[in-house]
Amino acid sequence: MSLKIHRLAGALGAEVSGVDLSQPLPDATIAAIRQALVEHQVIFFRDQALTPAQQSAFGARFGPLNIHPYVAGMADDPAVMEVIKEAGDRINFGGGWHSDMSFLQRPAIGSILYAVETPEFGGDTLFASQAAAFDALSSGLQRTLEGLNAVHSAAREYSAQGHSAQKRQSMAIAEADGLAGEYVHPMVLVHPETGRKALYVNPAFTMKIEGWKTSESKALLDYLFAHCRYEGFTCRFGWRPGSVAFWDNRSVWHFALNDYQGQRRHMRRVTVDPWPVEASVSAARLAAQPA
Repeated sequence: MSLKIHRLAGALGAEVSGVDLSQPLPDATIAAIRQALVEHQVIFFRDQALTPAQQSAFGARFGPLNIHPYVAGMADDPAVMEVIKEAGDRINFGGGWHSDMSFLQRPAIGSILYAVETPEFGGDTLFASQAAAFDALSSGLQRTLEGLNAVHSAAREYSAQGHSAQKRQSMAIAEADGLAGEYVHPMVLVHPETGRKALYVNPAFTMKIEGWKTSESKALLDYLFAHCRYEGFTCRFGWRPGSVAFWDNRSVWHFALNDYQGQRRHMRRVTVDPWPVEASVSAARLAAQPA
């Protein structure tokens, strides 16, 4: 297959055509899609027709599939998560800037979202490049952040009051209920495939800077959260049935807009974990960085 890639915005984002994701794809095509992903950080496909099994099979070509600890997957494939906002639901899922699964010890490398049913208007998703956000910082702040780690947890977002744990008619979501762990990740992540640096904090799951009090962390994190969502680092995707977005959680935030009250939106997501060798390479790159 001959892929065609059309860049959508300056910071990130490209539309890929010339491929049918429902089919078993040769290794060379998977490699080309992966290269497009790491280069553009989020890639989009139109006019696909994917069963849950086909979406799962496509995702598994990039790494082991994640089973979400708080959101139930499909009965016959728990790695496939249905993200549904019914017409009567008030709160959507994913309606705030975040990076998927940063609250795990080995965070996901990517997420693949497929549109089953979309509203007549609204329901777009915003994406923000955290590599561009890092590049835009002063060299002095870059050096400071490269020496810091941050604590991530699902405890706040999946608490009884958290946005993600709110009740939705067609999604089974469990509260963290004090059981969520805390995991430390570098505040500047070195991409294991490109070597490019990106900020790795997000408003949903970053709790504080390691070794700092929460009150001390707040000022710097609030500054970074505001900086990271600057419009120049973003792109916006308008969904229609059959659309697919595949984004790199190592360098991208996303935000599902909740501007379609009274309408139904049905998506399916699979999330890709790193192969063990990828986690090792990433750790080696981090260790090789100057102090």
